[in-house]
Amino acid sequence: MKTILRLTIFLILLSTISGNCQSKMVSIKGGKYIPLYGRDSMKVSISDFQMDVYPVTNEEYLKFVNENPKWRKSKVISLFADKRYLISWKSDTELSENQNLKSPVTDVSWFAAKNYCESQGKRLPTVDEWEYVAMANEKMPDARRLESYNKLILGWYEKPKTFDNVIGSTFKNYWRVYDLHGLVWEWTSDFNSVLITGESRKDVDKDSNLFCGSAAVNATDLMNYAAFMRYAIRGSLKAKYTMKNLGFRCVKDSKINQNEIN
Repeated sequence: MKTILRLTIFLILLSTISGNCQSKMVSIKGGKYIPLYGRDSMKVSISDFQMDVYPVTNEEYLKFVNENPKWRKSKVISLFADKRYLISWKSDTELSENQNLKSPVTDVSWFAAKNYCESQGKRLPTVDEWEYVAMANEKMPDARRLESYNKLILGWYEKPKTFDNVIGSTFKNYWRVYDLHGLVWEWTSDFNSVLITGESRKDVDKDSNLFCGSAAVNATDLMNYAAFMRYAIRGSLKAKYTMKNLGFRCVKDSKINQNEIN
């Protein structure tokens, strides 16, 4: 009987430790919003989901590559990541001396980010999910028409090397999510779905069009240049690309707990 009791306690503790190893998430209550680009002012419905409070860190990704050798920088297949994949890391399983474990991981491809999230029982957010949460400031779920909100975002675009900062460096928004603006750009599952039509491998090659008329034609609110920049960057990417200031976070589907928002 004592042996069974000890085993039960051990399993409970193991479950608790395992749960604490995963990134903290918060619940996002779904609703409808109008994207600033790409859909001619059509309202988009967002279902309830959960989102990581912070972007994935160097520490978390290091644990991932240790457990999944195929995603180490010397082993990753070129189809799934370009030559700059984890370029700042000292080795397959070691960061450079100037890198912080608590900074967001960058120089990772869409394929790598997607695989990481799936290994955690999660997924990458859609563009609409990301934008829905990111349009909030500290007090409002939709602050896009506030001058102060847009100045904050545009001010970040001008700051160098924010990717070196640790997670939690920026404000906590209405949904209690940090670092959607001010730290790094972030991958989404359908990153080039708004500006690109047809087969993405063919269309994305037309890089000269991405920052010109094709991006502006679908605009529903040109006052938000900050949003235009996000959509333009996403549209210029390919799934194997990596960037020094591009990271990611994960989400998963869930039923909302109303008490978590208050």
